[in-house]
Amino acid sequence: MTITESWTERPVVLGLALLLGLIVIVMTTYGVRHVVFTLSRLFSGQRYPYAGIHTATWPQITVFIAAHNEEKVIAGCLDALLHTDYPPECIRIVPVNDRSQDGTRAIVDDYVARFPGRIVPFHRTGGKPGKAAALKEAMALAVGDIAIIFDADYTPGPGLLRQLTAPFFDPEVGAVMGRVVPVNAGTNLLTRMLDLERAAGYQVDQQARMNLRAVPQYGGTVGGVRLSAVQAVGGWHDDTLAEDTDITFRLLINGWKTVYNNRAECYEEVPEEWAVRMRQVRRWAKGHNQVLFRYWRQLLTSPYVTLRERIDGLMLLQVFLMPPVLLLGWSLALVLYYLNAGSLVAVFIPLMALVAYGALGNFAAFLEIVMAVLIDGHRRRIRLLPINLLCFFASLFAISQALLESITDRLLGREMVWHKTLRYRVAVKA
Repeated sequence: MTITESWTERPVVLGLALLLGLIVIVMTTYGVRHVVFTLSRLFSGQRYPYAGIHTATWPQITVFIAAHNEEKVIAGCLDALLHTDYPPECIRIVPVNDRSQDGTRAIVDDYVARFPGRIVPFHRTGGKPGKAAALKEAMALAVGDIAIIFDADYTPGPGLLRQLTAPFFDPEVGAVMGRVVPVNAGTNLLTRMLDLERAAGYQVDQQARMNLRAVPQYGGTVGGVRLSAVQAVGGWHDDTLAEDTDITFRLLINGWKTVYNNRAECYEEVPEEWAVRMRQVRRWAKGHNQVLFRYWRQLLTSPYVTLRERIDGLMLLQVFLMPPVLLLGWSLALVLYYLNAGSLVAVFIPLMALVAYGALGNFAAFLEIVMAVLIDGHRRRIRLLPINLLCFFASLFAISQALLESITDRLLGREMVWHKTLRYRVAVKA
């Protein structure tokens, strides 16, 4: 059968072909988005209007450390925060020990005894599970209007608190995000590939959105929020797996700005095992899709959101729908082939192959990885790009599985469960 034959005689084939064409258009649009971000990062300056603030009357801040069974890493985070160059009288450090069953509580209490007045612990033994629920309760210990939030495996540098706090001198800023850099990138092949993904996601994707005045995303750690802004948009929600994406869009919809600072680097552990990585990706996907279904209408109708922010925000919200869409496109191409529409499929397959690797939403596209590696000065890492297809395909199926699980959970009325990411460092005893 040829393209010029009468499709009125085969309406099912025509419908499937049109759906495949729509999928190609959608995936190509995401591919163009990545190209735009890459070109912006290549030819634009690194927009960060608060870089010149070095000396100021620094405000009172509260630093929260989210910790659930973190005996391996909590001491390193506390040590780093105790040696920051932020005025010590203006910091309250609050380790949020959420139902830990290991030695986390003992380590925190030892630091409290050794550094009286500087650390105020929040030990939580019950309540709703999940980071969002724990932070919601711990906020009662906040002093001042600025909360800086870290995960326990992050190691902040001495100047990081100043870098994250400076944008809050702008009264329109509701949230600030820094750059996440893997500390264990050289452990194995998986961590090396995740290092490429993180570099592209922050060095190119986040910075480009900041450059283009689009929608930089608060990432839930290595960042901060204005507590009065959070209260103004309804406070922390404890019924979401992605409290960071949730607060990003509620702030945006209500007229608050989120700022990304690419120079505010902090170091984290990335998963070293594929099973841990896939569980993390599924959690991200479920949480992100929750936010999409809750706020897409408000995003499109809010009077405070610009057209540019609407477009970028909607595409950002849908990135975890792209893997299932891509799988659907491949499946449609196969079905059309077996329906003797091979000539029609031949029109779409080259385009599908072209955009399949480069347009997978938030999983660092090829061009963004290349640009990030070049900017960071790690040219030899480009050799890993072909192997990064492993992450691509693994994430493709993990995210699609997460969507099916989310639909099933919703139909059966099951509550989503938050799973903590495994840590790998040797426990540090105080």
